[in-house]
Amino acid sequence: MAEQDTLLNAIAGAVATAVLNFFVPFAPLFGGALAGYLEGGDRNDGLRVGLLAGVFSLAVLVVLFVFVFVGFGLLALEAPMAFGAFGLLAFLVIFVGGLVYVVGLSAAGGWLGNYLKYETDIGN
Repeated sequence: MAEQDTLLNAIAGAVATAVLNFFVPFAPLFGGALAGYLEGGDRNDGLRVGLLAGVFSLAVLVVLFVFVFVGFGLLALEAPMAFGAFGLLAFLVIFVGGLVYVVGLSAAGGWLGNYLKYETDIGN
């Protein structure tokens, strides 16, 4: 991985988040940290690549969630009006919560990964 290859580093962070999500709590923090560490540059570069890794991770999670959401929608065809209002509210709450959790932790991890690379002995 080359420094300053933002797209590739963000994808690496998103993949790390996806893999670690099954085993590690706060996995977006670690995925963002990997992306920020690989990116190099200054703290703003780490923050930006961590944010981008979080957006990529969130996009994958939204696609998976929509499949589940549609599946529950098909099960609730007997009461579509009640499920429609409740389902939309549930979708919005989960989406905003996921946005804050995944993208926020990834951005913080990107900043932290950049910090670890330049301010500690890990990067040397």
